[in-house]
Amino acid sequence: MDAAISIAVGLGLAAATGMRVFVPLLITSIAGLTGTIEMASGFDWLATTPAAIALGAATAFEVAGYFIPFFDHVLDTIATPTSVVAGALASASVIVDLPPELHGLIAIAGGGGTAGVVQGTTAVVRLGSTATTAGLGNPLVALVELIGSTVTSVLAIVVPILCVVLVAIGLGFALWRFSPGRREDRNRAA
Repeated sequence: MDAAISIAVGLGLAAATGMRVFVPLLITSIAGLTGTIEMASGFDWLATTPAAIALGAATAFEVAGYFIPFFDHVLDTIATPTSVVAGALASASVIVDLPPELHGLIAIAGGGGTAGVVQGTTAVVRLGSTATTAGLGNPLVALVELIGSTVTSVLAIVVPILCVVLVAIGLGFALWRFSPGRREDRNRAA
């Protein structure tokens, strides 16, 4: 895998951590175990059976937690900083053939930043769901986030360039949709 493709894989996985922290890490672990993706130097531990088992348990806990009222809000509170760290980790684990300084910069700024932006967007959506449905719509939001995280993780590994393009389009739409200027326009129209 060359550096550009590995960066695309890393950014796609980072975006997926913004929706669910552990799903992309579990998928990365499984892909590394099966030899589907190359792990970066120093991240071979992620492609081990104990790591896959631990990430599987964490994924099950996280997924179940988002379907429990009130507990989903607790998870949202810790998800933002955790997703940034997980995004940096996911990126760093698959970015290969780069000098260490550039590897770290892309993993932290690109991976962590992407995860943070996606997580911020999902938090706004969940807040809107809570406000408009008194939390009754949150399980549907949780399901969509789970599916989105899973699909994005798989796309990042199978077709990384397409994944990055789709993530960029999705983030562009979200930034446009939730921009303060657009909100002011809606308020004036109402």
